[in-house]
Amino acid sequence: MNNQVFYNISKIIERDSKATTYKFALLRGVIDIIQDNSPFISFNGNRVQIPTGLLIEKWLLYYYPILESITTIPQINGATNLAFSSQLVKLISDYETRGGFSAFYNDLKNKGIPEDLQADFFELAKKLRDTITKMPMRYIGRSITNDYYSIFNFDNQPIKRKSRIDIETLIKDFGTFSIPFEYYEAFKILGSFINGQDSILFKWAEFSVNASGNNLSIDKVLNEVLRSPITLREIKESKKLYNEILQKEGKFYCVWTGKKITSLSETNIDHVIPFSVWKNNDLWNLLPSTPPVNRAKRDKIPTQEIIERQKDLIINYWGIILESQSKRFQKEIQVALLGNHSFDSWKKHGISQLQNSCNYLIESRGFEGWKI
Repeated sequence: MNNQVFYNISKIIERDSKATTYKFALLRGVIDIIQDNSPFISFNGNRVQIPTGLLIEKWLLYYYPILESITTIPQINGATNLAFSSQLVKLISDYETRGGFSAFYNDLKNKGIPEDLQADFFELAKKLRDTITKMPMRYIGRSITNDYYSIFNFDNQPIKRKSRIDIETLIKDFGTFSIPFEYYEAFKILGSFINGQDSILFKWAEFSVNASGNNLSIDKVLNEVLRSPITLREIKESKKLYNEILQKEGKFYCVWTGKKITSLSETNIDHVIPFSVWKNNDLWNLLPSTPPVNRAKRDKIPTQEIIERQKDLIINYWGIILESQSKRFQKEIQVALLGNHSFDSWKKHGISQLQNSCNYLIESRGFEGWKI
């Protein structure tokens, strides 16, 4: 199996667009279908064909409880709704007096959707197919190549409404999609680890639930296991430090452009390695930039090239931090960047390891690189 495929999957999960949960639902659905060893999976040359209806079924199972929940669980950025939200909410409402989620799934799998709901369900299924094929299938892989549909292909055959609508209708009448065989193999081998059923965290939570005599829930344990001691961006010390520089020098410079800054209102404190990636509030990782540059960088990782280009300014700021917060700076940079190297070499090895860490995040973890 080609190692490049695993690297590509990592990049897709980390770097492809995250404006909605569609990407995660598509990957989760494909993996679940493959893990189920569906008999409808077929092979055609170097691609694997799967009925799109099986994905529609999975998306119904994923999003029904989310939209039914009394707790708002955001699935899309901004004020807009999921493309199929109104249709699915109506279905959920229709099933409130018919037995709810379980009754709906039993109808879909066995009895067929009730006659008075068939027209609405048919439109919902078409909307789901259109959303799946025109959104995540189109864009997944854009972090690897600029091409659309670089991994997923699908056929867009016309759909005719039948007198009976159930899972067989979805499978037979809603077309197929395909993925490269090497992705199928990767999902077959590692899919359960990616999706979580066999992941270490899930097994940890499952053990704790069993050990509690089932007095705890998986969700409760996972929430606790995933808690981090560092949950907020903390930049007060850095802001104070750069304000002192302004009072003394009257200026300092954007770490990424060298542009002169003369007031704190023109300053953002940038996490060199983004907080969302490392959750690191070390002083060495907090350096001044202009607001436009900070907005452009956001959660991207500085490349080796821009660090090399700006290393003198980075080292200059580290020296100021060392002078102001000697003990804290030494401890933090030793653990994060210097490792077994002597602190005497903090300039050389600090910059070198910063470049190595950023390059690892870009090349191996799939985060987006950034440079001006």
